[in-house]
Amino acid sequence: MTQYFVYGRDRAGTGDLKGRLTEEHWAFMDRYAAELIARGPTLTEDREESTGSLHIVDLPDDEALKVFAYDEPYYVGGAFETVELYRFHNRTGRTMWEFATAVEGYNRYLVLTKDESRPLSSDHLIVYGDLRDGDTHVGRAALVEAPDAAAAAELVEAEHAEVHPGEFGGRR
Repeated sequence: MTQYFVYGRDRAGTGDLKGRLTEEHWAFMDRYAAELIARGPTLTEDREESTGSLHIVDLPDDEALKVFAYDEPYYVGGAFETVELYRFHNRTGRTMWEFATAVEGYNRYLVLTKDESRPLSSDHLIVYGDLRDGDTHVGRAALVEAPDAAAAAELVEAEHAEVHPGEFGGRR
């Protein structure tokens, strides 16, 4: 099995479409429940609207990845502007469900970098790892809890980070 990072960035104005497809999306993801390492939406700064959909999943091969990414209801329905697919090397060795409860006053963030790999250690790292295109290291991805976006980037020790507010996903 290989771990993969899959991030669909929402097409502008697709909030209603994603709302209509949510149950279908959840049913699709239910088929992968045992393989999911992390999942959830990224959100606008005010955390009111979706900006994307993140999944880190353990799959047998690249063909299974294509089915996961391109048969997914949000993708099929046209909700995504782009979909990023990378191999993922999970440096925390856990799933988001194994992460301890959140710190009061902290929010969750997805932090993406295009810099070098480095080990990190923090009680606020939920899932953290390297992004790879084949054998080439292309960056890092981290799900973190932090008081704000700047603190999230600092936690990942990234000068130039793309920080997205987010939350744990799945059925509510």
